[in-house]
Amino acid sequence: MSCFVVPLVQAIATSAVRKLNAGKVTNPESSLLMRNLPALEKMLWGGTIMLIVDHIINGELTWRFPFFTALNEVGGWDIMLREMLTVGVPMSLVITAAWAVWALLKEKKILFT
Repeated sequence: MSCFVVPLVQAIATSAVRKLNAGKVTNPESSLLMRNLPALEKMLWGGTIMLIVDHIINGELTWRFPFFTALNEVGGWDIMLREMLTVGVPMSLVITAAWAVWALLKEKKILFT
């Protein structure tokens, strides 16, 4: 129910880094990861939006406070933190690793030739 929070925070941070380094993103002499940062940003935002919609459809998120249904229960914070650590963090790591492999293969011209 709160696994999307970790990729959401990572998406916000990625967007901030991209905007602060806007000149480096388009510069062909910048680092491999900086040149491919917009792809990571799109992957994170897309996945986050998809997870939010899924959680709304399944009733795990509501439109009224406290928004997360787990917070209506005693110990709800523990449930949310556990889910963020056991689902959200690995999900973000897998997304970032897949993006890094994609960026490396793209730069080596193995993909999209």
